[in-house]
Amino acid sequence: MLPRRAVLALPFLSGAAAAQDWPSRPIRLVVPFPPGGSTDLLARRIGEKLSPALGQPVVVENRPGAGGTTGSEMVARAAPDGATILFGVTGTHGVAPSLFPRLGYDPLKDFAPISLVVTAPLVLVVRRDLPARDLAGFIAAAKAAPGDITYGTPGNGTSMHLTGVMFDMQAGTRLSHVPYRGSGPALNDLVAGNLATMFGDLLVVLPQLRAGTIRALAVTGAQRHPLLPEVPTMAEAGLPGFLALSWQGLFAPAGTPPAIVARLANEVHAAVTAPDMREFFASQGFAIEGSAPEVFRALLETEIPKWAAVVKAGQVRLD
Repeated sequence: MLPRRAVLALPFLSGAAAAQDWPSRPIRLVVPFPPGGSTDLLARRIGEKLSPALGQPVVVENRPGAGGTTGSEMVARAAPDGATILFGVTGTHGVAPSLFPRLGYDPLKDFAPISLVVTAPLVLVVRRDLPARDLAGFIAAAKAAPGDITYGTPGNGTSMHLTGVMFDMQAGTRLSHVPYRGSGPALNDLVAGNLATMFGDLLVVLPQLRAGTIRALAVTGAQRHPLLPEVPTMAEAGLPGFLALSWQGLFAPAGTPPAIVARLANEVHAAVTAPDMREFFASQGFAIEGSAPEVFRALLETEIPKWAAVVKAGQVRLD
């Protein structure tokens, strides 16, 4: 979980007068991905909590396309009146500036961060019969045979791909990237022994870990994960400072009155810390954040250059 400051009692700064009657109509919460995914699921649960708190319906609208950038650009161009907000993710606001040369928005200049909602690590998993029993052994094997150890991902430019590139940068290894059309096919090949490893979403790999068909070597978060307490972090296992998180949070268009942003941040904090939401997020493997806007902005200011360096070092292209 990232450091955060309680958002209760956030000050209503400039624009308070304009925001006194807000919201006076339904709020559109744009999800830049198709229905049914984790972002869509989280947005709908958050919307259900925000609606009674704000006194207006929070209507989820799916606007998928171009890795989430189509819907994000639409919100960036929306009126900054609090009527349209975005559920953005690592890919749309941390990675996209480096991957899309003609991106139609600037994640920092064109948005007002509201609140980081949740974070989750990836898990470095290996096929059951791989000789390496821990991260040190895995790194040693990879260094001894550069290019021979494969890792599967849902595709070029995904967080799993970039985490593998960052791993190579910090561990001094050279893994071979094998892109798939989704995590499912990659995991199937790992279980079948056709892949050596992958950096997987916890909930995707957890059933196979529990079944014993694959093994976990490390998680990419700053702390051990409650669902895998026996698995060390990358830092504990020998790569100090290694951190790769998948995160999701709310944004408003730049220029939205600070009073509205502050109100939304307060309500998000209250929503995600409610007992039923805590239980839901824990069951999904997410760490609850509910951060203040300035904490979320500070995260963006570190994530964007971090992933830019990874994209450049790995010469990552979407084609």
